Amino acid sequence: MSRKINRREFLKGTAMAGAGFWAARRTVWAEMKSPNEKLNIAGIGVGGRGAGDIDGVSSENIVALCDVDMSRAGGTFRKFPKARRYQDFRKMLEEEAKNIDAVVVATADHTHAPASVMAMKLGKHVYCEKPLTHSVYEARVMKETAIKHKVATQMGNQGTADGGLRRAVEVLHSGALGPVREAHVWTNRPIWPQGTDAILEHIGVKNALHGGGTGPEPPRSLDWDLWLGPAPWRPFDPCYLPFKWRGWWDFGTGSLGDMACHTMNMPFWGLKLTAPTSVEAEVSELNAETAPIWSIIRYEFPARGDLPPVKFTWYDKNKKPPAELFEGESVSSSGSLIIGEKGKLYSPGDTGDEYRLLPKSKFEGFQGPDKSIPRSPGHHKEWIIACKGGPPAMSNFNYAGPLTETVVLGNVAMRLPGKKLEWDAANVKVTNVKEANQYVRREYRKGWRL
Repeated sequence: MSRKINRREFLKGTAMAGAGFWAARRTVWAEMKSPNEKLNIAGIGVGGRGAGDIDGVSSENIVALCDVDMSRAGGTFRKFPKARRYQDFRKMLEEEAKNIDAVVVATADHTHAPASVMAMKLGKHVYCEKPLTHSVYEARVMKETAIKHKVATQMGNQGTADGGLRRAVEVLHSGALGPVREAHVWTNRPIWPQGTDAILEHIGVKNALHGGGTGPEPPRSLDWDLWLGPAPWRPFDPCYLPFKWRGWWDFGTGSLGDMACHTMNMPFWGLKLTAPTSVEAEVSELNAETAPIWSIIRYEFPARGDLPPVKFTWYDKNKKPPAELFEGESVSSSGSLIIGEKGKLYSPGDTGDEYRLLPKSKFEGFQGPDKSIPRSPGHHKEWIIACKGGPPAMSNFNYAGPLTETVVLGNVAMRLPGKKLEWDAANVKVTNVKEANQYVRREYRKGWRL
């Protein structure tokens, strides 16, 4: 990865990404498909959320499907009986390289980057679920690989396509709130065991095996070694699957990784944020295996041109911003609040598709700016059009990469609570707390690479 980019160049590049620009012009793509010509698409991780993503692109030819659990993916396999089936995405990509144009990745977080990068290096367009990656370093590699190989990309933060979110961004870009120096984002997640809850469940499983038990075996349909992928090897345990892997550091990214690519998206775009200069975490408790039950993450973002620095706070579980900030409005279970000198924008939901300007009395009759952001033809359709040579999807990796870097940098801070980490985005490292960098870039298990 090139280290020759300075901070000014980095911030300029990510600012362009926030405005929806793509670093590689579509006119240099070697092969443009007719809008009426169907793509040949392969899916990696096609049970659970992946099933929905495959449905979202089913207007095209679904030619190959891969999942480590053949039973969990059974519904998708049956829906597309002509698609060739695999359990190892590496084998699928090698064998199907000449047959596919694009790949949809919807695995657990820890295998997003290895699968996506391999596909992009083969020249395949990639749709990858959120969070884009498990680590900060992987997010940078994903962005750079997409640019190098000139492929069409999109992250699965579906709310980006919503007209309400895009209108909120237009309002923020218009300056209606005046200078903004403060923003808050919160979620009701986690809704799975993590922190003390996950550890106690794990201990309960182990204690139940005392007295001669041999330990749980994975379901016959599941290749546990392939599911682990680049993560360190550990025995199968039902406390990880399904879905509960999200709270375990080796596999998931906790509530921050699960939801911030949705909930932080509108303010990140609307405030033209780039990379933070620092991040600090407060957490409920600390253990080496899982994310905490709750956290509060405080980011500091620098000035962007004539826009002032921003203090940006994330809350999860039962934590929220002070009620007095909401001008008498009830505080939703998830949402965002952006505070300017002339007013506030409150979005009481996960994706920013609904918003209110506060105080209401001040904005009565407010018409807002002219429309300046094109409206989406549909989340998955944006990517399909981009794959065929059309304009890039808004949440392409040039935008989604920096957003994800910011999100999962908060998880680095969670591992060292109470320490304010100074962040050097251009060089992808924490400068003042050296031990933090082990969480910026993780080592892969033998046999797996980026």
